[in-house]
Amino acid sequence: MSRTLIRGAKVLGGEPQDVLIDGATIAEVGTGLSAEGAEVVEAGGKVLLPGLVDLHTHLREPGREDSETVLTGTRAAASGGYTNVFAMANTFPVADTAGVVEQVWRLGQESGYCDVQPIGAVTVGLEGAKLAELGAMHESAAGVTVFSDDGKCVHDAVIMRRALEYVKAFNGVVAQHAQEPRLTEGAQMNEGVVSAELGLGGWPAVAEESIIARDVLLAEHVGSRVHICHLSTAGSVEIVRWAKSRGIDVTAEVTPHHLLLTDELVRSYNPVYKVNPPLRTERDVLALREALADGTIDIVATDHAPHPHEDKDCEWAAAAMGMVGLETALSVVQETMVDTGLLDWAGVADRMSVKPAQIGQATGHGRPVSAGEPANLTLVDTEYRGQVDPAGFASRSRNTPYEGRELPGRVTHTWLRGKATLVDGKLT
Repeated sequence: MSRTLIRGAKVLGGEPQDVLIDGATIAEVGTGLSAEGAEVVEAGGKVLLPGLVDLHTHLREPGREDSETVLTGTRAAASGGYTNVFAMANTFPVADTAGVVEQVWRLGQESGYCDVQPIGAVTVGLEGAKLAELGAMHESAAGVTVFSDDGKCVHDAVIMRRALEYVKAFNGVVAQHAQEPRLTEGAQMNEGVVSAELGLGGWPAVAEESIIARDVLLAEHVGSRVHICHLSTAGSVEIVRWAKSRGIDVTAEVTPHHLLLTDELVRSYNPVYKVNPPLRTERDVLALREALADGTIDIVATDHAPHPHEDKDCEWAAAAMGMVGLETALSVVQETMVDTGLLDWAGVADRMSVKPAQIGQATGHGRPVSAGEPANLTLVDTEYRGQVDPAGFASRSRNTPYEGRELPGRVTHTWLRGKATLVDGKLT
């Protein structure tokens, strides 16, 4: 069993300490530690966090391996400091059976770069008409606990109610893509001043907010758990805040891009900014940051959505929606939340590791950086600043909205159960 001594790391941003990894476990945390025969990593004041957990990743396999595979996606995850990702169900075939989720889970085990927990579809074929095999997926080797039709909304209230009732049996959670389909027909961007000036079909905030309002009431009615994917509007924040004040069991996520980018960027007509839900206004961005800081929004999730070049290098109306995010997420959170004083690094660990692991029941992840805990860790050079160059991405796709933009922070090391997957910024 290998031993690694991380010397002089700021654990959760605190005072420098040494962390000794023995095999798959953290053996000791303290100052002046020594370990004969251990590999020494000189942290030099870098910040040490528990390995990040992403509750919302698109790995595309099976079916769209031209965009991403489980291997390339988990390599991207390790590069971004992640040790666990939850893979969305909108693959081909859809992950709506025990067989498909087990396939994704086994591919994750084979990749070795991070743990992969498949998310099961709520409905057969993501068609919204009939419940998928929720129990069978939970009982499978993959042990599915999170279910979502992400990419599509579970728009039928009766189907949503049945799903919420079903997952109660094993404390599962339904993760809703909140988009009222009739209100977003032909939508190309956020409905507002910019869409009116550009003449693009608008996606109104109420299309998201109305579904969230319905679903938190359904969750309260049946006494179940609901999770809101990629919350993007100030109004949605207020609904979730109200629901939590009533004791409703609701959690919510925000993406890094919704914390930083606004619909003003669509004026460029660059399809790299086309995403679902769309980039919103500056008012929405500021409301999302405040909500993440005060805990109304529980977690940051990337919604890593890789696409091949031809699906983005085209006119706006024909372009696919989505952005890659695993390799830039922590940098964006540092810029929007840490450097602005809204969160400290302990808060980042909570929103990007502890809470997502709890919501998804990811055993062994999101744990404290202390003796006896699994050595799932990431080391971050918070003083670094550099331009984003997608040519260096581990992801198979390059559709990032940050190309050429200077962002702070860089993940230098990632450990999965004590095994280094990233060393000095390079994948092992």
